[in-house]
This record gives sequence, C-alpha cells and structure tokens, in this order.
Amino acid sequence: MTLTKGAYHTGQYPNLFKEYGYSDEAIQNKVNQAFHELFYGPDRIYHPVGHDMGYITDTGNNDVRTEGMSYGMMMCLQLDRKEEFDRLWKWSKTYMQHDSGRYKGYFAWSCALDGTRNAQGPAPDGEEFFAMALFFASRRWGDGEPPFDYSQQAKYILHECVHKGEEDNPGDPMWHPEKKLIKFVPESSFSDPSYHLPHFYELFAIYGNEEDRDFWKEAAQASRDYLKLACHPETGLAPEYAEYTGEPHQGPHQYFYSDSYRVAANIGLDSAWFGKTEINKNIANNIQHFFAQIGFNLDDYMVYHIDGTRLDQKALHPHGLLATNAQASLAADGPHIEDFVKAFWDLPLRKGQRRYYDNCLQMFALLALSGMYRIY
Repeated sequence: MTLTKGAYHTGQYPNLFKEYGYSDEAIQNKVNQAFHELFYGPDRIYHPVGHDMGYITDTGNNDVRTEGMSYGMMMCLQLDRKEEFDRLWKWSKTYMQHDSGRYKGYFAWSCALDGTRNAQGPAPDGEEFFAMALFFASRRWGDGEPPFDYSQQAKYILHECVHKGEEDNPGDPMWHPEKKLIKFVPESSFSDPSYHLPHFYELFAIYGNEEDRDFWKEAAQASRDYLKLACHPETGLAPEYAEYTGEPHQGPHQYFYSDSYRVAANIGLDSAWFGKTEINKNIANNIQHFFAQIGFNLDDYMVYHIDGTRLDQKALHPHGLLATNAQASLAADGPHIEDFVKAFWDLPLRKGQRRYYDNCLQMFALLALSGMYRIY
C-alpha cells in the first residue's frame, strides 16, 4: 500500500533541510563543501590516477572496493561531475571487472591501490550501484564510445547478474532466481538486508534489458516484502546478514552493525522516489523511536541485537549511523523527524582512519535530505 506518491510520479523531491528552516544557499554550500572534502580536501578519499582514471580508498582497510567505487560514481552523477565519474568507471572497468570465467561481467570486490585484486569474487551491492549510476549517466550525459557507452555497460552487468548459471554462462546469479532476492555473494544461500534497493529495481525494469523487466518488477516487490521480515517489528533494526525468511543469519553478522545502517537510508530513498508505504513508514518510525531514546551523542551508539539489546561493543561507524537514521526521515511520519534532521545537519564529516564508510553515508544523506538525490 502506497501512502504518498514519490518523485518518480510527481517530479517533486522532498527537501527536509529547507522544510526545517535552512536556506537554499546554506544547503547548496553544505553539499558542495562535503563533496569537495571527500574528493579534493586534505582528508579526501578520492585519488586521481594518470590522465583518465581514479579510485576511492576504503581508508579503514587501505583498499579499493566496488562499494566505494560505485558509491563515488553515484555521487559524481548526482552532482554533474562527469570527469570524476569517468575516471572512477574506467578504473573499475580496467582493474575490477572480470572478462571471462564464472565471474564474467562481475567485479572483484576488493583491490589494492595499484589495481591488483585482493579477491576475485564480487559483492552484489557494487554491481547494483554500478548499473544504476551507469543508467543515470546515459540519461544525463548520453552514451559515448566504450567503455563510456553507459547504458550498454549497465545492461551487460544486469544480464550477467540475472542469467549466470544458465546454458553457456557458468557461475551463480546474484539474485535468487525464484525468490527474486539479492544474495550476500553469488554462492551464498542468504542475503544482506542493506543490499535491497527496490527503488533501483523499479528503474532496472524500465531502463534494463527487455527480457528481464518482469524479473525486476518482481524483485522490487520481493525486496519490500523482505525488509518487513528482516527488520524487527518493534525496533526496526535489521541484522547485517539474514536468511531468506528474514531471520538473522547466525554468526558474527547477526547483529545490528555497520552494514545494517544502510537499510534506513534505503527505505528513505525508496520513499522519496516511489512513495511512502506502510512497511517503510513503520520501519522508519521504529528506528527513529529506538534511537531517539538513546539520543544524539555518538559515543552512546553501540552494537545491538535486533531486539534492541545492546552488546558491550561500540559502533564502528557512528557518524554513518546518525546519517542513515536521519535519511529515514524521508519514510517516517513520527515525532522525531526534525530532531534527526537537525542533529545530522550539525554533524561534521568524520575524520581519521575510519572516515571512508561514514563519509559515504553522510554524503548520500546530504543529497537525499536536500532533494538532490534524483532519478535521471
């Protein structure tokens, strides 16, 4: 059930910063400054290479990940930074994408800073962000010569994600063929709730390969239904990894920890683009209610069981947690929205070794809450 129409239907993107009193100039300056710090400041995570490539560093692990590369491309796309986008894409295409074998079309999820692969296997959140950023690039800037024929590159990635394991295409698909749910990795039999991007799948059904359009429509609905199962009915918290039933995948990733934070951001953007649903509204309200009781002191953020029971372990990425909880405001209708938006506005970008993941989540929240995270 959709409670509101989203920007895909109305063309109107909610700007919660403006709604709560910040000026257009202040908002634009804040977004521009954040991009400058991430890409060109003294603590930047973006590094140009030669005359036509560049990479994003995971500063906590001193490597280059498909997560960060595809995130960086989406940031650049949203802010009309074609040069940086093309540099990131060419580095990804050159060093990360497999051109043969069981991972053909997929991207090695981690590389050293010189492009040497640390691992061969993919992490599916990278592929879905690469594809979406490439489709948007095609629509914003137009297709060029390979590898900058953006729409064709995106269609190729999605084809491999869906059709691996079929005749003459060895390997494992990234989505479960029957359940239509994204996997943690292609060989796994469980999922990661933060990988579920139904708002992307709605667009893949429109922009993608014609033969797979029904698949993507079904995947969008399956992911929305799945998040209801994976998020705790009272706290709204999701585990990092979960079974296809939504139950936490037992082991060190059964808790509400770093990956999990993105669920709140994703349901916020889904709501902004395609409208608030009862499921998303309830999850967002529950998350904000849970954390409103904890407050906005980052030192108070811990690791939690999804029922809210705290573990004796500090959150590794507290800036990112506050950013995503604020982005959940786009799905919420509870009493805490303004508090989260204003607390996030006052939050500086994280410094130090672990800044990469927090900074990415902060940048996306700035774009989303300012109405600048758009469909192209």
